Formats: sequence, C-alpha cells, structure tokens
Amino acid sequence: MRRDQSLKGVLLAFAAFAAYSWSDASVKMIEGALSAYEMSFLGALFGLAGFPLLMKPGDRWTDAFRTSNRGLWLLRFFATSAGTIGSVVAFTHLSMAEAFVLIFLLPCFVTIMSVIFLKEQVGIKRWSAVAIGFIGTLIVLRPGFRELSIGHLGAMFGGLSGAISIVCYRAIGPSEKSISLYSAGVLGVLVICGLLMIPDFRFPTLEQWLYLAGYGLLAAAAAILMMYAANHAPAAMIGPTQYSQMIWAVLFGYLIFGDRVDLPMLAGIVLIIGSGLLTLARERARNVPLPPAVATDPQAAGAAKPES
Repeated sequence: MRRDQSLKGVLLAFAAFAAYSWSDASVKMIEGALSAYEMSFLGALFGLAGFPLLMKPGDRWTDAFRTSNRGLWLLRFFATSAGTIGSVVAFTHLSMAEAFVLIFLLPCFVTIMSVIFLKEQVGIKRWSAVAIGFIGTLIVLRPGFRELSIGHLGAMFGGLSGAISIVCYRAIGPSEKSISLYSAGVLGVLVICGLLMIPDFRFPTLEQWLYLAGYGLLAAAAAILMMYAANHAPAAMIGPTQYSQMIWAVLFGYLIFGDRVDLPMLAGIVLIIGSGLLTLARERARNVPLPPAVATDPQAAGAAKPES
C-alpha cells in the first residue's frame, strides 16, 4: 500500500513540474511585448487563486501574514520577487532549455549559502557536486566564445534568489505554516513588481491575457500538486522529478519556439543535472527531509532542510 502511495506522489510531482513547464512556456509566448515587471505582477495576481486550496484545516487568512521570524519572511518576500523577475527575463531572452539549465544551478547555490549562513557541514561529495555544476555552466555559457545576454544574468539570478528562499526555509524551520511561506513569495511579487511596472505599464491584449492566465494559474496548480505529492511520497523521491522540466523545455523549444540544443549545451545540461542529482542523493543518504513545496518557483521544491 505504501508503495502505491509513493508512486502516486511521484506521479503527482511529475504532473506538477509539467504544469510549471507549461507556465514558463506561457510567459515565453508573450515574447517580451510586456515588461518583466508587469508579467510577473499579473502572473502573481492569477496565482492568488491557489491560496484557498493551499490552506490546511485550522488555517486562517491572517496566517498568511504571521511568521515566527519576520526578518527571514521579508527576505523571502524580496528574494522571490527578484527571482521571479529574473526567471521571466530568462525565458523571454533565452531558449527554454538554456534558461532551465542555468536555473538548475540552484542546488549549488543552496550548498554554498548553507555553509556561509547556516554553518552547515558539507563534505567532499557535495563540494564535488558544486564544482561539477559550475563546470557545466561554463560549458553552456562558453564565455569569450559567444555573446552573453541579460537573459543569462536573469537565469543565474533566478537560481540564486530561489536558493535564498530555500535557505530562509531552512533557517525558519518546518514549524512555519505553508500559507505563510507561500504568501511571502506571492505578496513580494505583487508589491514590488506592481510598483516597478507602473512607468511602463501596457494594457495586455486578449491573447496576452490568456498567456498571463496560463502563467499564473498553472504555477498555482503546480504548487498545489506538489503539496499533495509531498503528502504521498518521501521528498527524496520527489526531488529528482524536477529535472523532467528539461524534457519539456527541449520539446517546447523544438516544436514551438524553433530552438535547437547543440552538443556543448547538451554536455552542460548533463553535468548540471548530474550535479543536482548528486546533491539530492547526498541529502537522501543523510536521511534529511526536503521542505514542502510552497514556493512560487519549481526549484524550491527540491531544497533540503538541514539536520537539527
């Protein structure tokens, strides 16, 4: 019976990351016709639809603003908004595969920041995973051999900001309500991007509204699916499913956006995904649980909580 429940959880996780991938493809379809701030704000506005379904028995609406550590809640508030902007910029200017492969550096950033800020002990295998990830990044970027764009910076910043959100979760601990962590991200995007979009606001066309609705609603649906997945399967089994997004990225790129994956990028993809899987394997070996999927970005679902 337990095996059946675990399989259900893994399948729900695959469905969640498929929804996240479709969400990212929706924002890419707008092709930069709106500012990244506006797309982030309107996507988060649609994402509010997930609030009622993320609330657990006994939760109140006021719990969205309650926290055991206001400083870390606010850090997540700002980090998530910055990461969302970075991700939107990345998917606007890069192929989906290239954007994902750089955002997948998130586990490397988490390892580094966990050592610096949480004083976590990290062994040679996890440091090796970090090194492999950054080697893969150099292969993908090929600095000096190709022109780098704001999209590359956005993808890197998206991964870094996601890592900050994860470290905030680690520091706060599992006692924090999911609705509080979710609201920190959504409200951060609404407030910050809402202010930044004002000078260059353009009213979306009907087609753009449809893409924006897909962007926000699919991301909210993915967060809900991840919550249910975590209720059925160990997080160590769920974490690796995030890399299924690369399959969607390659498919969307080839079928919709006319993108191609060359040999160096493929080698970089293999190295970075291998780096992330090695990190997850080390967390599983240490019997460390991962946090629940409460973030507005898919990568946060693969973060790990340190041992107490």
